[in-house]
Order: sequence, then C-alpha cells, then structure tokens
Amino acid sequence: MKSSRIPGFYKMPIEERVKVVKEFAGLTDEEANMLLSFSALPKDVADIMIENVVGTMQLPLGIATNFIINGRELLIPMAIEETSVVAAASNAAKMARPDGFKAKATEPIMIGQIQILNPARDAKEKIEEQKEEILSLANAQDKILVDLGGGSKDLEIRWLSNDMMVVHILVDVRDAMGANAVNTMAEAIAPLLERITGGKALLRIISNLAIYRLAEAEVIYKKEAIGGEEVVDKIVKAYEFAALDVFRAATHNKGIMNGIDAVVIATGNDWRAVEAGAHAYAAMNGYKPLTTWSKLESGDLYGKIKLPLAVGIVGGATKVHPMARICLKILGIKTAKELAEIMASVGLAQNFAALRALATKGIQAGHMKLHAQNIAVMAGAKGEEIEIVAKKMIEEGKIRMDRAKEILDEIRKK
Repeated sequence: MKSSRIPGFYKMPIEERVKVVKEFAGLTDEEANMLLSFSALPKDVADIMIENVVGTMQLPLGIATNFIINGRELLIPMAIEETSVVAAASNAAKMARPDGFKAKATEPIMIGQIQILNPARDAKEKIEEQKEEILSLANAQDKILVDLGGGSKDLEIRWLSNDMMVVHILVDVRDAMGANAVNTMAEAIAPLLERITGGKALLRIISNLAIYRLAEAEVIYKKEAIGGEEVVDKIVKAYEFAALDVFRAATHNKGIMNGIDAVVIATGNDWRAVEAGAHAYAAMNGYKPLTTWSKLESGDLYGKIKLPLAVGIVGGATKVHPMARICLKILGIKTAKELAEIMASVGLAQNFAALRALATKGIQAGHMKLHAQNIAVMAGAKGEEIEIVAKKMIEEGKIRMDRAKEILDEIRKK
C-alpha cells in the first residue's frame, strides 16, 4: 500500500524525488521528464493562454508529504515562491497522522448575478411566476452541462435600493470552476428579465462569493504529538487573538491561503477568484478567521475550516497547462469536490503550522534557515557552499548579504 509518509524526502536529490512521485502517482516517463525539465509550458501553448506573450514566469513546484485526507494517502503539489510553506504543511500533516483530515464539500453551485435597473414594483413577483421559463432558457445554453446533471437550478431575487434589483441564477457547474457557463447563462436570460421586470439589465456576471460552494475540513491533533497540553492552550489563545482582532485575522487568513493558493496555482485554477471568495466570506459578519480551534476534554486540539472554494478539474488552464494536468494526476482525483476537500485540508494544516510556530518558537526560526540559503545564493554561493554559508549565518544570528559574502570569501580562501 502506498504511503505519503516519505522520511527524508526533503534530503533527496531532485531526480530521486521525481522518481518517488512518479511511482506514487503512476506518471509516465514523459510526465516525469517534464517535471525534471523545469520548462513545462511551451511557447505555443503560452501564446494561446493569454495575450501579448513574451515569455513565462515560473514558480517552484514542491510536494507536501504525509497527508491523509478522508482515509487516502496523498502527495500534494504546491506551486509557491515563499519559503517554509511546503515544509510547514508536510510537518503539520505528519503530526495529524494516522487519522489525518476529514473533509467534505457541498454541491458545486455558483451564483450568476443580473443587475436590473428601474424595475417595476411588482418585478419580484413576476420573476417568481415565470421562474421555470427563465431557468429553461438558461439551461438551453449548455445542454452538455445539463446532461451531466448540472445546469441552472434556482433563482434568488433581492432589492438593493428603490431603483435597483439583483437576480441570482444558481448554477450547478459540476467539475468546472464555472465562470464561462454561468456568465453565458446570465447574459442569455438578461433580455427576458428586462421584459418581465420592465427594467434595464446592466451587469451580468458571476459572483466570486460562492456561498453555496463550500468546503470544510477538520482535524484532531493529539496533545502528545504537538508538544503537550501547554502548546494546545497557546494555539487556542493564538486563534482567539485572530477572532477578536481584525489586524491579526488578516494575517491569520493569509497564512491559510498560503497553502490553498499553492494548490490552486499548481492545478491551474483561478487563485484570484479563490482569494476574493475566501476573504469576502470571512467578512460577511465582520472580518473573522476562516478556521476555529478549540481544546477537547481530552486535552487534544480540534481544528476546523470552512470557506468557499470554486475550483475545477475541467476547462481553462487545468486542461491546457501541461504541468496542471500532471499535478491533478499526482493528486489522483476524479471530481472538483475532491479537489476542494484537499485544498481545505491543506489550508487547515498550514494554519496549524503557523499558529504552533508563532505560539512556541516564533515564526522566524524555521523560515530563517531557508531565507539564509536564499541570501547565500544571492551572495554567489554554489553547491555545497550554500549550506555552509547559511549554517554559519544562522549560528551567528547574522543573516545578511554582507556577512554571506564574507563567509563565502573565507571558504574559498581555504
């Protein structure tokens, strides 16, 4: 039975890591070679993805190990430029073993908004009377989606002011992120809504606040696994700080999104949409943390996360970008709901790692090791020199460019 618990994975040469991932995920030789090429996006593909292409901007792609989600062993691909994130997620997942994370996601319902200006006073009632006709017209725009069990399911109508109304069309987008399908449907029904309401349709666009497309994850950390009951108490107090203070809550949630965004990017999904939805959801009743942490009667730590995650495994860059396809294969998932559950679990793990570090040794201890390596590289260190220079700077507590150059000069003189 394959396991995501791979001791010493971070110490392996890159080629050996790719070999491990290849065997775990059943990658082909071509896919493994693409990982090793560090140039997985051909210029002809890049040129059709966006306008005015002149090159590509690559991010490091790492693998978070140790994850068990809903009983499945998983390796998690994460694309991110920030040091410590992948290591922190892996360590948090290791401490959650053997039970790991339990996660679930709702049906993939997205909201399309049609803004109506100057509607008649009885417009709401008229829309409700003709709801089935409106939904039928929307579903005529995407027969394939309807055949797959998705499509337009319901309407919501709200007055925003005396002269402005918004109609929400609720669309089950199945395994897509859904923006194209929802926007097409919203534009198609706008003229009909104008006739029904006597008003003028202006904006017709998806909402990134996907309150019906939520993902949740929960975890129990045994007190013995994370440093004892005192550490549990400190983490709970650290969470309460975020719950009571919006300045801390912003950074608390940023740490969560470190993990989620890295998986969103790796799988070719829209991280701007996910970020917008997450922070808007956090702010619905005054900006709050996306996670909650509490101490159980046993003294163990219980954590939970809940947020909108509008992500897909079909359409867009998820199918166009070669590396996104490989990352989805590594995850071994078959539905967008599974992907959302994984992302929620990674976000919860990332939050635990940050809170534990902050409440104990401080966030810089682990981060500075990797930062020191970056400084060493910037100073000109190569190969084994990087680790020697970084280690010396950490021992001295002087992680600076000038000191890195001095140490490097000393090494090379010897």
